[in-house]
Amino acid sequence: MYDYIIVGAGSAGCVLANRLSEDPGVKVLLLEAGPSDWHPFVHMPAGLAKLVGQKGVNWDYNTAPEPNLDGRSLWWPRGKVLGGSSSINAMCYIRGHARDYDEWAALGAEGWSWDKVLPYFKRSECNTRGASELHGGDGPLAVSDRLHENPLSPVFVDAAAQAGFPRNEDFNGPRQEGFGFYQTTTRKGSRSSSAEAYLKPVRSRKNLSVVTHALASRVTFDGERANGVVYSVHGRGAYCEGASREVIVCGGALNSPQLLMLSGIGPAEQLRAQGIDVRVDLPGVGANLQDHLDICTMQRCTQKLTYDQASDVMVGLQYFLFKQGPGTSNIAEAGGFLRSALAEDERPDLQFHFVPAQLDDHGRNVMPGYGYTVHACFLRPRSRGRLSLVSANPADKLRIDPGYLNDADGFDLKVMVEAFKLSRKIFAQEAFAPYRGEELLPGAATQSDEEIVAFIRRKAESIYHPVGTCRMGAANDPQAVVDAQLRVRGVQGLRVVDASVMPKLIGGNTNAPTMMIAERAADLIRGRA
Repeated sequence: MYDYIIVGAGSAGCVLANRLSEDPGVKVLLLEAGPSDWHPFVHMPAGLAKLVGQKGVNWDYNTAPEPNLDGRSLWWPRGKVLGGSSSINAMCYIRGHARDYDEWAALGAEGWSWDKVLPYFKRSECNTRGASELHGGDGPLAVSDRLHENPLSPVFVDAAAQAGFPRNEDFNGPRQEGFGFYQTTTRKGSRSSSAEAYLKPVRSRKNLSVVTHALASRVTFDGERANGVVYSVHGRGAYCEGASREVIVCGGALNSPQLLMLSGIGPAEQLRAQGIDVRVDLPGVGANLQDHLDICTMQRCTQKLTYDQASDVMVGLQYFLFKQGPGTSNIAEAGGFLRSALAEDERPDLQFHFVPAQLDDHGRNVMPGYGYTVHACFLRPRSRGRLSLVSANPADKLRIDPGYLNDADGFDLKVMVEAFKLSRKIFAQEAFAPYRGEELLPGAATQSDEEIVAFIRRKAESIYHPVGTCRMGAANDPQAVVDAQLRVRGVQGLRVVDASVMPKLIGGNTNAPTMMIAERAADLIRGRA
């Protein structure tokens, strides 16, 4: 019998395993469906480009055909490995805008306003710039400035300044708007995933057990109280472990709602259709799905400066022998945040990631020659999607209907058009003149708004930030799945702790906020918040 069972050793689960096992008087079991994070490309920052093809560390999801994106099925990579998506992402350390969290609180997530969450961001962070009013200096999660810089990354920042946009040395500082270089979750040139930062240092604790290749099939109950988890290992067996205090689901925005539904918690009609007994009819499970939709603009580079044709052997030798060179780069070294002409308040509504390489179809379409790419995404989409079970088999993937661009008045698409035009404006500046070749995506022939819309429908992709499918809210909110303490409604001893509880997308990358959620959840569970 364990005190706590944590399902999912991702960005949130590893944080909780660390914090809850600090008490030697409790026993913690951490279950992870994927393998250990042994692969060298997990730890080499630039290895993220190679992880695209590593099926063993990726859930490798695909969406249902998207009606507003030419009927395409979009690829959704999610981490299936110790550290979860923090082990395969681009490591950009972004918290979002302070007002994002005040908005959460206004939506019923009491205790999650900016002044309440900032201490947990700081507790998590070990910033190489040192501690300050807004940053932590001695937390588990390493946050660093770049060790390597492609020559085109500062060109991008200069071009943005030439286009009339401000510079910004700290996107997590007093203001978010502007262009500069991303700080990354890296330590001395190596990835600082949640597994590396939180789990590895405490793996030897006698009160902490970690099981990999463990796929949870359902949560068990004694009356209304969650009391255990049933799971298989390597697809075999049916193990059941008990939890005397709580079961904590940390599977992420896709797997957490799936496990709740498999356990009888979710939309009653959908559960009955799959032959699952309904324990709690919660229509919000799997609903409220939100993601950042992203459009890439790409140009040919006339000089051989990009990462396109880098020698894997030389990059690897330089990295593994000396922890130097391009291998230490997160590839998306520079970027920025802007308020478009359509911004609805003082917060930036667009985010940009510059990649000194040709990046098409998540890097899966390898192109000849040299080029550079800028991602642009709308940070506050109105569109909503949902998840659905396809069967009662936990090994069967969910149906993912992201609902991209399905808002009633077409506002999301209008902002995406603005995002593309601003990307093209930055690339047109004098700073890029010595390097600028032909425009590869979408191509110079695309000029009218109608042509830009057609390009977005043909090429837009996820930038990997799904949230909201077990969202927290007030007691009178019929769509809320968990309360502000992250406790699942209608049962006892069961919480969800991960990006699925976010009521709305934050304005930026979602990894650091997910770790913050887990830091605060640990205090809630232990009665310290």
